[in-house]
Amino acid sequence: MPRMPTKSKATVKMGSKKVTPKTAAKIRKKPGMSNAGKYKNVKAFAGPNSTFPIDTIARARNALARAHFAENPAAIRAAVYNKWPQLRPSKRR
Repeated sequence: MPRMPTKSKATVKMGSKKVTPKTAAKIRKKPGMSNAGKYKNVKAFAGPNSTFPIDTIARARNALARAHFAENPAAIRAAVYNKWPQLRPSKRR
């Protein structure tokens, strides 16, 4: 039996808002946003539009390593250090 087209548009959740796939593709073209909206079950993010997941310590380390790709790397680092204070570099003597 052939599939019937649906009238509702599919949406992608990006952060706290839902956007159309076309809008999501446009957002993903921006620097540092290639993974926007791709993490479905993650609740903690360090960047806008559901980028840079930090729900685990491994993902938080990865966010720190890739923060330089974001428009505001300092905000990414601050969010990671806020959630995972043990990752903050210690002061050298």
